[in-house]
Amino acid sequence: MKVLVVILNYRTPRLVVGCLESLKPEVEKIGSMKVVVTDNDSGDDSIETIGSAIEANQWDWCTLMPLPNNGGYSAGNNAGIRPYLDGDDQPEYVMLINPDTYIRPNAVSTLLDFMDAHPEVGLAGSKLEDPDGGFQNGAFRFPGPVTEFIGGLSLGVLDRLLSDQKSRYDRLDDGPTEVDWIVGASMMIRREVFDDIGLLDEGYFLYFDEVDFCLRARRAGWIAYYIPQSVVVHFVGASTQISDLRKKPPRYPQYWFDSRRRFFLKNHGKIYALATDLAFIGAYSTWRVRRFLQRKPDTDPPHFLVDFFRNSTLVRGFEL
Repeated sequence: MKVLVVILNYRTPRLVVGCLESLKPEVEKIGSMKVVVTDNDSGDDSIETIGSAIEANQWDWCTLMPLPNNGGYSAGNNAGIRPYLDGDDQPEYVMLINPDTYIRPNAVSTLLDFMDAHPEVGLAGSKLEDPDGGFQNGAFRFPGPVTEFIGGLSLGVLDRLLSDQKSRYDRLDDGPTEVDWIVGASMMIRREVFDDIGLLDEGYFLYFDEVDFCLRARRAGWIAYYIPQSVVVHFVGASTQISDLRKKPPRYPQYWFDSRRRFFLKNHGKIYALATDLAFIGAYSTWRVRRFLQRKPDTDPPHFLVDFFRNSTLVRGFEL
């Protein structure tokens, strides 16, 4: 098999059907391609809606896999990947696609062509855009004390002075670009990466899972690329609560803080995790004071500083 596409659904069945419809031309073009839709125990009409669409449209290239419980993003995707990595018809590539996406023409084949031509590349991600064509960030630098400080301070002059150290890349549209990590909404992974580092870490429920995977791949010698010629529409926030960074989000869920904490402690150790917490708390506290004094609109999540402090290494210590 050339490529296995895995789509993880949780209570977004109609978006999944739309995503599958957009994938049909890619299936016809590539040929040796299968799609697995895993369902994280949605408890709604997801199984009936998606299953009926697969049957009615005779999408024999697509399989629906209901799961017995909601184990999170990594567990749900791993459930779709694992049987094929262990089977006789192993894929050359695995592609993770969010359910709240619509695949533009040639988006999958463009990633395949690039990775076939660059065997040193282990992961590749698409350009993400709004339904109206607006740009979304699809790739970032690995987080650390400096990126946390810059992000927490929200100071334009610092962003410009340290543009090569902040989490977001300033330019990503010119052509294929090596990046640190790519968003899991559209991520192509070479099978050998799984051979070297294993599956996604199921210790994450949601968030930081793809950052962790890309970091593990980088440490194993695999690089990641952002490919703007591959375009995927992403309906931001349709499948998660806090994805749309352009709008005031609701209060961050506990699993976001748990995932962030796990990422730094697991991958960098106690001192580094403490440093990132201190960098962000100091910078973000300064921003909150400055926002108040300058009477800027409050677009931050409710209770974020208090929630962050309560979940930091300063309060919870260093146990995972």
